[in-house]
Amino acid sequence: MIEQIAPILEEYRILIRISVVIVVTIIVATLVGKIIKRALAKSTETADTNLTTLKFLGHSVSVIIYLVGFSLAISMIEFLKPLATSIVAGAGILAIAVGFAAQQTLGNIISGLFIVISKPFQINDRISLDDGLGLRGIVEDITLRHTVIRNFENQRIIIPNSIISNQVLINSDFSDRRICRFIDIGISYESDIDLAREIMIDEITNHPLNIDIRTEDDIKEKKPRLFVRVVGLGESSVNLRAWAWANDPPDAFVMRCDVIESIKKRFDKSGITIPFPQRTISYLTPKSDSEEDHVPSK
Repeated sequence: MIEQIAPILEEYRILIRISVVIVVTIIVATLVGKIIKRALAKSTETADTNLTTLKFLGHSVSVIIYLVGFSLAISMIEFLKPLATSIVAGAGILAIAVGFAAQQTLGNIISGLFIVISKPFQINDRISLDDGLGLRGIVEDITLRHTVIRNFENQRIIIPNSIISNQVLINSDFSDRRICRFIDIGISYESDIDLAREIMIDEITNHPLNIDIRTEDDIKEKKPRLFVRVVGLGESSVNLRAWAWANDPPDAFVMRCDVIESIKKRFDKSGITIPFPQRTISYLTPKSDSEEDHVPSK
């Protein structure tokens, strides 16, 4: 039996070796991928700051494993060895050609490495890009070539790493997640400014998502928890602004929506008017022919 199988194994020796290398490569890549996924799941549960590094490392390791495995498999094919020799002979020209062809890809990979190392943003950070398009959302993934951002409409924005690394961006979660929201409301000139200020302070202070950012010294000195100031005199309104703080952007959004509604209801009960723009229109009536005829001559 062994004598019958031996010639077959010898005939297909290269094919078997290549198949074994490919299978082993896939198995190793799968196992490493599962290990990294477990580490990612643990980092997500514990809010680990290494989540970004682990995700980028996972993409990099997978690419390296497949690259090494398939390169080893191709090197086992006899008829490709002369081709390899000719490639080595023209390595200089090939290197230049590959360099020009892959410069954007290499640029994205290098930019991705710098993003992971310097960490201007990380996975789950809320960022806004100063690109004129108003792109903003939550960083979902950083691959070898792209950064994936999920916007607030649940769409994915795919940006090459070399582009986003050169962008001016606003990171709402960098260093400190606390955020200040402006509550801007205009009241009529006839309304009581002091009463309006008191209502705004009361509604914002009593909201459960509003936080007190005063230091212990500020509290001892009895400094106000928040300020409401007149920031402008409009065409038909006195413009008031409150500085309201929350723990993070989602809380700040909910807080702002709630207090605008509650302030409006309190204003209605207290007789404070929120004006709307008003215009006075004058019509110029042209003179009739009969009126022109009766103009006295000099």
